Amino acid sequence: MNYASIIKEIGRGAKGARSMPREQAQELFGLILDGKVPDMELGAILMALRIKGETPDELLGFLAALDERTRQVSVPAGPRCVLLPTYNGARKQPNLMPLVALLLAREGVPVLVQGRHDFESRVSPFDLLAALGIDTERSLPDAAAALADRHIACLRLDMLARGLDWLLGLRLTLGVRNSGHTLAKLLDPCRGRSVRVVAVTHPPYLESMQTLLEAKQATALLMRGTEGEAYAAPRRRPRLLGFTQGIAEEIFAAAEFGGEEIEGESCSVAENAALIRRMLADETPVPQPILDQVAALKALACN
Repeated sequence: MNYASIIKEIGRGAKGARSMPREQAQELFGLILDGKVPDMELGAILMALRIKGETPDELLGFLAALDERTRQVSVPAGPRCVLLPTYNGARKQPNLMPLVALLLAREGVPVLVQGRHDFESRVSPFDLLAALGIDTERSLPDAAAALADRHIACLRLDMLARGLDWLLGLRLTLGVRNSGHTLAKLLDPCRGRSVRVVAVTHPPYLESMQTLLEAKQATALLMRGTEGEAYAAPRRRPRLLGFTQGIAEEIFAAAEFGGEEIEGESCSVAENAALIRRMLADETPVPQPILDQVAALKALACN
């Protein structure tokens, strides 16, 4: 592959850059995931894409390459498996992503939490999950058994897509995120039996992600995340857009909610876990946006 010609096209800045056709994007991203692109060219490509932004066609090509390299986890008979990506962790407020997972599991909906954490400035979601009794599984068969027995499992990204895990690790070298962080939200280790939760941080990605999910005929929930995590803000429900085989339907509109602030609660592992336990025990009310997100995901999983 002629990397110089690709860099010449995509590296002309936000206004002058040209996008890659889907087939070329798939080939390029496959080479990136396989570690076959030389370091200098790889750095140039990743920075050019960050400045230009990925088009839906490029993302479809990238995702096709990722799908070819993603290991699969068996899902038990019954509802689809909800896939909750976790790549950020808590920064200022409690992380309620595990609450979403545990509420769904209590309803008999299998949930697979997958992700990676390398932010020194944020509280690790894996430490929080472990404090709640959800340990990282050591193998894919162990994860499948956990889904069947307890309806919940957790896997680190390197168990599912080693090349993508390596690519995300380059953030520590380059100082910024790259296209791999977008693809991590779309990772599907349960193809044909999944409900992906695609939680975006920046509003412009809502449109491109909708286009991609429609094109892939996906079953998924698209929403704004909270501090980069896949749960609805406790007092500000984002729009919850559901997809069933690529057909989009607004399940809940965006809405504001009153009630006591929980943002003031500590995001430390111990206090965050204690808060989630109180909510599970009905000692502290579960925020309505969380209940709505759980209801939306259960409906998509059981459809």
